[in-house]
Amino acid sequence: MTSVPPSCPACGSPASGKFCSACGASLVARSCAGCRADLAPTAKFCHRCGRAAGAAGSPVAPAGLPKRERMAWLVAGVLCVVLLAAIVFKVGRPPAPVTPDMANAGAESARETSTQPEGAGGPAGVPPDISQMTPRERFDRLFNRVMQASEQGDTSQIVRFTPMALGAYAQLDSVNADARYHAAVLRLQVGDLPGAAALADTILARSPGHLFGYIVRGTAAGYRGDTAAERLAGREFLASYDAERRSDRIEYREHEPAIADFKRKAERETPR
Repeated sequence: MTSVPPSCPACGSPASGKFCSACGASLVARSCAGCRADLAPTAKFCHRCGRAAGAAGSPVAPAGLPKRERMAWLVAGVLCVVLLAAIVFKVGRPPAPVTPDMANAGAESARETSTQPEGAGGPAGVPPDISQMTPRERFDRLFNRVMQASEQGDTSQIVRFTPMALGAYAQLDSVNADARYHAAVLRLQVGDLPGAAALADTILARSPGHLFGYIVRGTAAGYRGDTAAERLAGREFLASYDAERRSDRIEYREHEPAIADFKRKAERETPR
């Protein structure tokens, strides 16, 4: 049986290939870009959804997973990237300073002093057991540790050991001008100017004319930018200096550099 050749849907002439040789109409089957319904080659609009036959529809997803599943994978991928970025950010941040626990003060100090050379705090390899010290010995030990860190510009160690030193100070059974001066210096190191000034007032209330009170008072005033109060403390220091040095207090001999430095500054800034 002889097959009938296809005819052009536009002009009815026998046709083959992609276009009619008689009228040029397209012979390729088409589908709607919106609903994917099959369209006749000559159709101007989709018979199902009414969309223009030549209009572009929504992008057709490539073969593979359904669009909804691909979207779910895309969202999961974005979340993974965000999570990874958060982890990298947190790991890269410097740790926040942690206030040491006074219960572990001995262990903390032992770990630090164990790295010092021989003679810095006992026989080589045998750090001092701060937990076995008297309260005043423990306070002095921690105060010296903070002062050493200050001389080295080690801010992290200052932040780490100052709370322990002040905790040891709070545990003292009795305090004198020297201990109050040490506590005031610790507070100055961490910017607690009101606390340092309060200790200066206590020193002068308990021991009128004591040079340490004027040193702390003047230093705190200088830190907060109060030039008038700083100069007043310097003048009061100089007025008490001779009489106080004749008293031959032992704490003065132990802090000669600090006294000499403040005296030079007071003399330089006090009007003649």
